[in-house]
Amino acid sequence: VRQRGGWDAAWDPMLDRLVARLTELLPASPPRSLVHGDLWAGNAVPLADGRFAIIDPAVSVGHREVDLAMTRLFGGFDAPFYDGYDEAWPLAPGADDRAEVYNLFHLINHLTHGPGYRAPVERTLRRFGG
Repeated sequence: VRQRGGWDAAWDPMLDRLVARLTELLPASPPRSLVHGDLWAGNAVPLADGRFAIIDPAVSVGHREVDLAMTRLFGGFDAPFYDGYDEAWPLAPGADDRAEVYNLFHLINHLTHGPGYRAPVERTLRRFGG
């Protein structure tokens, strides 16, 4: 990202401060979950019978909130998805903040797609590392 001019060197200190805060911001030992790794609406395909298939996995074991954060990054799913999830396994307080931190990885990764991702990267860095 640096070589392509997407990363602003002025962000380095904020990223360093955010990294130093990760033990404060993220749980040390979240419940282990199988996560999709690229769960966004484009990877949820409606089937003819009304169900959905999840495609294009980058499966790993991690914190379940990683996938939930990603579902909100590019437009999100409909409210019943989140309501059903919350009913089945409610999230701990602070999930919205953790989602921003988890999604920073994807936002930085997408800097290679053009300047449209600069503002959300900087906003997250300022919020958690400023």
